[in-house]
Amino acid sequence: MLRIVTALLFTSIVSLPVPSAAAQYPIPNKPVRIIVPFSPGGGTDILTRMIQPKLEKELGAAAVVIDNRTGAGGTIGVSLAAEAEPDGHTLLVTSASFSFQPGLYKDLPYDAVKDFRPISMLITQPLILGVHTSMPVKTLKDLLALARNRPGEIYYGNAGVGSNLYMTTELFKYMARINMKAVQYRGGGPVLIALAGGEVHAAFMGMLSSKHLRESGKVRALAVTTKERSPALPDVPSIHEAGVPGYDKPAWTGMLAPAGVRDDIINKVYAAVAKVLKDPTTVVRLAADGVIATATSPKEFTRFVHAEIREWTDMSRKMKLPVLKLK
Repeated sequence: MLRIVTALLFTSIVSLPVPSAAAQYPIPNKPVRIIVPFSPGGGTDILTRMIQPKLEKELGAAAVVIDNRTGAGGTIGVSLAAEAEPDGHTLLVTSASFSFQPGLYKDLPYDAVKDFRPISMLITQPLILGVHTSMPVKTLKDLLALARNRPGEIYYGNAGVGSNLYMTTELFKYMARINMKAVQYRGGGPVLIALAGGEVHAAFMGMLSSKHLRESGKVRALAVTTKERSPALPDVPSIHEAGVPGYDKPAWTGMLAPAGVRDDIINKVYAAVAKVLKDPTTVVRLAADGVIATATSPKEFTRFVHAEIREWTDMSRKMKLPVLKLK
């Protein structure tokens, strides 16, 4: 009888479920770092700081720390994220520039497809083509006429080759058949400062980052990059309707993790992000500025990002943009 009882106890013990790796892994067990590859004050930075407190709460993190790593159109920060330990404690929040860079640089120190795991889209939004108020233009057609009469004499703010502002402008120039001269800055924040101060004549701007400049009258909004007008700016036409038919370039911002991060961690971060973005206060706050909270599953976002990379690599060749070296 003793042997039978012992055998039964042993069988019960060995048949107990073994805790999964996910249960053993208390993510996050240290501060979570979000790398933003752009300067403070730009749209990506503003968005990340907006959702930071709620994301920290949903993850149960000791802290969520934002790490701005600027330079080379965002590739420096992206490279740093690619090299991070794939344990879920380093994340990347970046813009559509992530999908432009593979077609623009031949020596990227990372593979945009193989070295990252997309987690979720965060937002979509139109960008705004704005000019300094000293410019003698009131409409997009005025700007196009001026640019065609004075090729190369209109200076626009550029956040670096490969940035969202860079590709948005290059596509605009290509489709409008105009020539404007770029002035390089380290991120969207410095571009806005330059535009407000009259250092450049024109620039594309984010809805969030440019709000105070537009409302204070320091810059003039001429058009938005989406095919339809933004509900937040009903009086501002789209580039498509105002003079460049077919132009449709919405901007997006998303979150990714280094390749190698486990599925359970990706899913946990996605669940936290989705909850933050579906919070009514977040939705209303973003919508008031013309920004759409857009949580998508990791699978959906992966398909989207990979398709964007293929599309913009082909577009770069079509526009005959120079393929550059980082080093």
